[in-house]
Amino acid sequence: MIYINKTTTILTTKYIKQLVLISIALLISTLLTLPRILNMLGIVDDLSDAFTPASLKDALLRFLSFAYFSWMFLQFNANTKYFYSNFPKLTRGLMTILINIALYLALIHLFFFLYSKLVGLSMPAQEKGLAYFVYFIVLLITVFIARILRYQMSLKENMIAQEALKQQSLQNELMALKNQVNPHFLFNSLNSLSALVKENKDATNFINKLSFMYRYILQSSERDLVSLEEELQFLKSYIHLIKTRYRSRFNINYNIDENLLKKEVPVLALQLLVENAVKHNEISKEHPLSICIYSDETYIIIENEIRPRKTLVAGTGNGLVNLNKRYYALKRQHISISNENNIFKVKLSLN
Repeated sequence: MIYINKTTTILTTKYIKQLVLISIALLISTLLTLPRILNMLGIVDDLSDAFTPASLKDALLRFLSFAYFSWMFLQFNANTKYFYSNFPKLTRGLMTILINIALYLALIHLFFFLYSKLVGLSMPAQEKGLAYFVYFIVLLITVFIARILRYQMSLKENMIAQEALKQQSLQNELMALKNQVNPHFLFNSLNSLSALVKENKDATNFINKLSFMYRYILQSSERDLVSLEEELQFLKSYIHLIKTRYRSRFNINYNIDENLLKKEVPVLALQLLVENAVKHNEISKEHPLSICIYSDETYIIIENEIRPRKTLVAGTGNGLVNLNKRYYALKRQHISISNENNIFKVKLSLN
């Protein structure tokens, strides 16, 4: 497991290339500045007396202002705003609107200030009113273009994720064929073993939990998503096996809103995260491992204190990455990871 130093990290977020954004911004700026340039060259009639005269400084400042304004809104709406994509949908929408309005007002007033300082002219009220309108139209256009670019990127991500999921499924099927065990034989063996140790309640309980886990895995093999309630029931059986080994050195606490139990998560998602914590953290009498699983609005959260093992555990190191790929392919949501105050936290969206 790789601990991440940032407060929150969203895995595998793709961004629109800057070359694309800059090219669009320059095109918009050129189209908007062209009338002033043509007027300055005498190709079109002079502007009304209600507007400042066209000049090289005037045209250059307007061109740079429109270009920066367009790029800023393309960058924010296509890329930057996804840094807070883990917030609830309504909160994200309000934040996006407020930030766009704040940027709009800040940049247009910066343009007025620079115009008076660099061009040396005071812009008439009528021209300022037109500027507010034109910049607002540019804002709407850039937001619309940014949404299209983001939609195209999402389609591309979905296609890649689906293809990766297909390849992974094929590999899993091949692996299952190579390691195929007759389920009835295994269940019969577990039942026979349970009968042999029926005097030992702990051993019988352990075998029953193991049998339930294997049955759950088999029954879920053809399902991509299961209810949170089913996943928690399976997890509790897995936890029983872990506690049988570690006893009081391992603890887990649940605090989950019952209204969320019908929400769906990928099969074995919670078990993988608990296994990940067990695999990579010290578990001893001096430092028992405590895991908390709780809900927060529309998220299920798994967290534990970070106490790295002194000896490395063999593994691919791709558990969280693969879970994120599976989560995005099935629910169009990325998992998020945070490492703050020595607490490792993973959030899974239930939307």
